[in-house]
Amino acid sequence: MLKNNIPDRNKSVPNNKNPYASAAGTYDKNAQQNTPDQREMEARVLLKAVKTFQEIQKHWDTITAEELDDALKFNRQIWMMFVDTAVEDNSGDRPLALRNNIANLGVYIFNHTLEILGNPKPEKLNILIDINREIAAGLMTRPATPKKELTPESGTSTSA
Repeated sequence: MLKNNIPDRNKSVPNNKNPYASAAGTYDKNAQQNTPDQREMEARVLLKAVKTFQEIQKHWDTITAEELDDALKFNRQIWMMFVDTAVEDNSGDRPLALRNNIANLGVYIFNHTLEILGNPKPEKLNILIDINREIAAGLMTRPATPKKELTPESGTSTSA
């Protein structure tokens, strides 16, 4: 091993150390430290998908089927995460109606993705771009913090 725990290429990595797991752990730690919150990170990922779709539309005549498939797969993975979280989150942090809306939107996106794969046309990406943009904008907007009403019991008055 060299300084800073960087493995020496001339020496084998011990079997009990997985360099990929270590790299993933380092990435996760860095992402948590440098990303202010989950909402912003999710918005950034959605906007990355938007940018990719726009590039595909711009260069439609030279894009390969594999490149289109990769972009659609990336978007599908994002939405699978949203749907999984919505379906599995029974903690009460999100209202049931919101969770149902996220799941329904995800199903729409999955179906539209299949439609694009079956009959690819650049304009079909517009709805995915619009949805991702709108959701990203919503995620970047800070939710209003409910104001706690002060009561006479707490020693402060609610009247002016």
